[in-house]
Amino acid sequence: MPNGDNWQGDVLRDLRGASGPPAAGTGGPPASVPPAPPTAAQASATERIPGPTQPPVPAPTPAPAPQQAPALQQAPTPQQIPTPPRPRRPSAPDSRAVVDSVLSGTARRPQRGEPVAVRVTRAARRIVSSSAAREVAELTRTAEALQQPVTTGRQIAVTSIRGGAGKTTVAALLGTAYAHYRQDPVLLVEADPALGSLPLRLGAETLRWTTADLADIVEPQMSLLDVTGYLVQLPENAWLLPGSQGQIGAMLDTSAYERVMVALRRYFGVTVVDCETLPAEVARVALSASQARVLAAPATLDGVTSTYAVLQWMQGLPRHMIDGTVVVLSSTVARPGIDVEAAAEKLRSTGAGVHVLPYDRHLAAGGVLRTELLGRPTRLAATRLAAEVFQLSQKRR
Repeated sequence: MPNGDNWQGDVLRDLRGASGPPAAGTGGPPASVPPAPPTAAQASATERIPGPTQPPVPAPTPAPAPQQAPALQQAPTPQQIPTPPRPRRPSAPDSRAVVDSVLSGTARRPQRGEPVAVRVTRAARRIVSSSAAREVAELTRTAEALQQPVTTGRQIAVTSIRGGAGKTTVAALLGTAYAHYRQDPVLLVEADPALGSLPLRLGAETLRWTTADLADIVEPQMSLLDVTGYLVQLPENAWLLPGSQGQIGAMLDTSAYERVMVALRRYFGVTVVDCETLPAEVARVALSASQARVLAAPATLDGVTSTYAVLQWMQGLPRHMIDGTVVVLSSTVARPGIDVEAAAEKLRSTGAGVHVLPYDRHLAAGGVLRTELLGRPTRLAATRLAAEVFQLSQKRR
């Protein structure tokens, strides 16, 4: 029974779980023994009834959490900055043959521009006369004119008033002459997407990229090597940009033409453009943007009449338009039905230059142009034409 005078000691003894009875004759605490660890119930009772020797210890007050500064918004890293999507380049079109394999088998063997008898007679005359020295001197002067350096690329536009006038043949002759005499790259552009024949005339076998395609691809940072990867390579450092792949419906607008010509001008010393026939919009833009113009016309009465009307129209334009224009009268038959020289004088009265391209059997066949098969008068006439047109282009910046 608990002692009323020492009730606190009895409670502590019960709480500590003493192993032996208290000492006889005393009501004090038991002998000193190692205390056993309190149980959960005892710990709870200790908290509720603290003894006099163990005052209650207040629970520590948690320190207030330090006030955090508001987080600053970090700038996005370069990896996090969204980049605008780059425009996708058009996929590479499939290569197409210029001439169908079945149709190519129908072509006959190309013949020379002049018959054998004419060539033999001319060779004999040169032996007994002094014309050979004069021809050599003239060719030397012509070559020097064609080899003049340029500060910016020269663009020469070739067009006509109607189809069948020989403009593609003239463009091919000009481009071939410039590529032969000049050291810088020469470009031939077909700006006539309506089934033009310039690739056939220049001997191209397959076509892929066209003028309209390149308008969406060419960029200012491209090198010459990058650009020529989209072109058709020709002999003697010449390149071809076709206007179509031989498909009906190919279109070329003025904005695409301007983008291509402005971008390619710095890569090539001379660019010859085979334009559409007048009055097509692209042809008018090409004539106004070029430094020299060539107007092809057949040596026929209707060809000379329509060309004369065009020259009269050009007289109403700024003076440099007619001054930088050369008319090429091409004879499509051995014996034309008009006086070619008299017609040339009439056309010269407008202020334009006029050259006569004689009849040549090789040109009249309409196949691949091979300069070694051209008649000598044709080669000389084409070289003189190229030199005069190039000099006219040098006068216009």
